[in-house]
Amino acid sequence: MNIYINDKKKKETFVSLFQVLKNCSSIISCNFEKEFLHIQGMDKSHICLFDVKLKNNWFNNYEINEQSKKVSFDSNVFHSIISSKSDNQDLLIKLDNDNDDTLHINFIHQESNKKGEFNKFFKMPLTNYEYEELSIPSVDYDAEFSLSSKQITDIFSQLSNFGNDIIIKCSEQDISLTTNGINGEMRVDIPIDDLSSYSIVEEEEIILTYSLLYINKMCITNKLSTDVDFSLSNNCPMKINYSLGDDSLMVFYMAPKMNE
Repeated sequence: MNIYINDKKKKETFVSLFQVLKNCSSIISCNFEKEFLHIQGMDKSHICLFDVKLKNNWFNNYEINEQSKKVSFDSNVFHSIISSKSDNQDLLIKLDNDNDDTLHINFIHQESNKKGEFNKFFKMPLTNYEYEELSIPSVDYDAEFSLSSKQITDIFSQLSNFGNDIIIKCSEQDISLTTNGINGEMRVDIPIDDLSSYSIVEEEEIILTYSLLYINKMCITNKLSTDVDFSLSNNCPMKINYSLGDDSLMVFYMAPKMNE
């Protein structure tokens, strides 16, 4: 197995991707298929499910010697390693056929023999982790909207100062995000015209409550995509979608909190 990334933006996206995933699960299982890299898992409380597909053409080089190869590792260690790259280093991830319990992560400088800059070589042990991938059904959602990732990251961060839960209300007029706690209440009203896109079933009103802690884990960075897509229905988990380019994406599914 051999994958290689030298595109600067995609290297940043790859690091940001695992910045998000490590906040969801301490162990990540990667399934390297011939056509794509698939990462799926759940947080330990089983509140949210993440599903990532990076197509083989997303990488500068993607070689899988077998039909598929599944590897699992400590997500915090992996993120710490790939975060140590410099901007002008390419990322190479390898798994030797003769030693398939160790992942090799190398940072190679684009300009060889440049004084004062050094290649870096890491070895990371793999772990045994049993996870059965789930089949995710297609759903026609009642409301769908897109908003700038920078705006939504800032809004969720501010909301978390005032409460632990967020109430999302969608109507034909606007979208409101509300939280409250011992420090007071905060509400953000988002006009339809300020959204990148918006659709809702005619005369429908959706009011759902979610854990703000978990939403912040999913929206911790704005470096994955320009916009974040949200899909909601009263009887389904919320879908949060990041488009990563080249038909690749990261999707979260989060169950609402039930009314007591």
